[in-house]
Amino acid sequence: METDSAPDVPDDLPQYVVDALNRQDPRTLRVIAKHAEELASWKDAHAEDTPEEDDAVREETTEDSDRPKGVPGKASIVVKNINDNRYYYYQWRDGDKVKSKYKGPVDSGE
Repeated sequence: METDSAPDVPDDLPQYVVDALNRQDPRTLRVIAKHAEELASWKDAHAEDTPEEDDAVREETTEDSDRPKGVPGKASIVVKNINDNRYYYYQWRDGDKVKSKYKGPVDSGE
C-alpha cells in the first residue's frame, strides 16, 4: 500500500489511541495490530452479559479535553516552527484539503 498520505482515521477511534499509534514504527504497529486482534477475540470469548462498573474506559485524556469545537477526533497534533518559535496545531484532512487549527505554544522544556 503505497500512497502519499496516511490512511484515514476512523471517526470513532479515540484521539489518544491515534496519537500513540502515530508515534510508532512499522514493526511496532504490526505487533500492536496482532495483539489487538488477539485481545478482541479473547474479550469476545469472555464477554459478560452486563459490563462491570469498573470496566468503563475513559476515552478522553487531558490531551483531548481541550479539543476545540470543530476539530474532529481524527485530527493529529503537529508542531510547526514559525519565526524560531514552536507551536502545536491540530491538523486533519477534509476531502482534498488539509485543515489546521492552533492549539498552543510548545513548552520550552520539550
